[in-house]
Amino acid sequence: MLTLRVRAVAFVSVFVLCAAGLAGCDAGTGAGPGGTVVRVDQAGYVVGGTKAAVVMGSSAALAGAGFAVLDVRDRAVLTGRVGPRTGSWNKHFEAVHAVDLSALTKPGVYRLVLTGSASGASPRFRVAEAQELMTSLVEENVRFFQVQRDGAQVPGSVLRRKPSHLTDRQVTVYGTPRFSADGSSLLDSRLTSVGGPVDVSGGWFDAGDFLKFTHTAAYSVIQMFLAGREMPTASGLAVEAEHGVRWLERMWDGTSQTLYAQVGLGAGNERVRADHDVWRLPEADDALVTSPGHPDYLIRHRPVFRANAPGSPISPNLAGRVAAAFALAAQADSDPGSAQRRLEKAAAVYALADTAPRGPLVTVFPAAYYAEEAWQDDLELAAAELARAGRALGDARAGGWQAQAAAWARAYLDSDTKATLSVGDVSALAHAELMGAPDRGGELAGVLKADLRRQLAEATERAGQDPFGAGADYTEFDAVPQTFGLVTTALLHGRLTGEHQYDGFAARQRGWALGANPWGSSFMIGVGEVFPHCPDHPVANLAGSLDGTGDILRGAVVNGPNGADVVREQEYWPETRRCRADPGRPWSDFDGRGARYLDSVGAWQTVEPAVNFASTALLAFALSGRTTGRP
Repeated sequence: MLTLRVRAVAFVSVFVLCAAGLAGCDAGTGAGPGGTVVRVDQAGYVVGGTKAAVVMGSSAALAGAGFAVLDVRDRAVLTGRVGPRTGSWNKHFEAVHAVDLSALTKPGVYRLVLTGSASGASPRFRVAEAQELMTSLVEENVRFFQVQRDGAQVPGSVLRRKPSHLTDRQVTVYGTPRFSADGSSLLDSRLTSVGGPVDVSGGWFDAGDFLKFTHTAAYSVIQMFLAGREMPTASGLAVEAEHGVRWLERMWDGTSQTLYAQVGLGAGNERVRADHDVWRLPEADDALVTSPGHPDYLIRHRPVFRANAPGSPISPNLAGRVAAAFALAAQADSDPGSAQRRLEKAAAVYALADTAPRGPLVTVFPAAYYAEEAWQDDLELAAAELARAGRALGDARAGGWQAQAAAWARAYLDSDTKATLSVGDVSALAHAELMGAPDRGGELAGVLKADLRRQLAEATERAGQDPFGAGADYTEFDAVPQTFGLVTTALLHGRLTGEHQYDGFAARQRGWALGANPWGSSFMIGVGEVFPHCPDHPVANLAGSLDGTGDILRGAVVNGPNGADVVREQEYWPETRRCRADPGRPWSDFDGRGARYLDSVGAWQTVEPAVNFASTALLAFALSGRTTGRP
């Protein structure tokens, strides 16, 4: 989440984990600026699929370098020459070379070492069948969602979680708050009550905070249900999707036809303290003793905000994704009566969509946290899922919804807000669901396929010019979830068209996010030998381990590298446990091309996780697990 925060900053010293000899340090980073480093997909590679590794160092060292792949007994099972130079990275690493390991097809655990004129070794990595490899990753993502749970149904087995925010069972509804232009400060001296109480308990925390957003929760639920189709046996996935959709059902009041957009207040002011002003465990909020007018009152008694006035049109992006989530839940529901009721909820929310919106779309408050421009894609997805659910339940409206999905697809294609798969654009999913209908998208099939290729074209061009083959712009926010979005889009394109020219691209993008990048870090916690130890996440920081072992925020996906001008290590509270992890040498040695990465609890711009990050990765893994013999 691009979270704009105002915090009481206490400058503290940080503890360099690798200097203390603790786990998680990359032995392949080299001893100094002249070292050669080896980068691999630390989650592992699929048998029979593309296997790309990368090395970087001096031109002289790599000019005559070879490599060997060693098994667990240090026996060479594959040898060869380092591949062609793909570019330069920074002043420490003037040459980057590719290494093709695709000939390695036997399942096992390996490491890559350099030979000849260069020395260096990779972390260990696996080679395994797609289903085996990807199921474990999906289940790790599910574990992260369990940590993010709020309310009474919190599993204590993960990071010692305890029930939290039980006061959300009876919450006051407030009028829309006003914020400064950058979203960092609440302009209202107090909020005005407009209704309630309502029960909005449960759900998931959005990111490294305790806010709950309909916008991101619906996006995550959609991806979970889609992933469940691909990987129905993944442990905990169906249960977690159900947990998410039940909270969304609480956020929809069918009687008054009101959709609630948010629980909690992110930005405060001198008179009102908000979620981003306090570093604590979530159950601490329930222990506060406050009364109206106290600065902490809205932390103890959290506000809920509406997306629409009762019975009024709903911002189409929210209406579309919530309707899609309900319709997907109806498709997955084994009880016909329950499935029909969920279909009716989906239809009711969809019918209230504002199809001629004026002004900014409603996402969250403040909107700067999650700005969005596209909306026709959400309605395309909603109509496509309504049609799917309608066909399964024998509902006569299915044909009409299918026609509406096609109409919204055309509207999206004619718009000037087209992007790629992310929390702000679900068109790739919508196109795929529309093309998965009995008529395979009808007369639109060709242009829908072309739009999927459009979403991949810029990324593949960028990847072709990047030394590490990155398709996402790593100088912008959300580079890692954008990367997983590209993986998902590439795999959907292959499945829907039967054309597999993007399969290798998908494998390389997945590898980039999981370790085959300049920093040599997997950006999913708990995956590989090098991963974030110090996420900007109060529960992980206050209740978990900081050395990368034991009870950590497993399965969380972080933003990853970001623009060097926005990455600042400066946001601490006195309550924060000091944590900074360097991989044997400063992360800055690996920064380049305007990008920076820092594994420090204060660097939310690079190591804050979010539910939409994890759900995008989860869907990418689920699709990868079904790609037999592919990436």
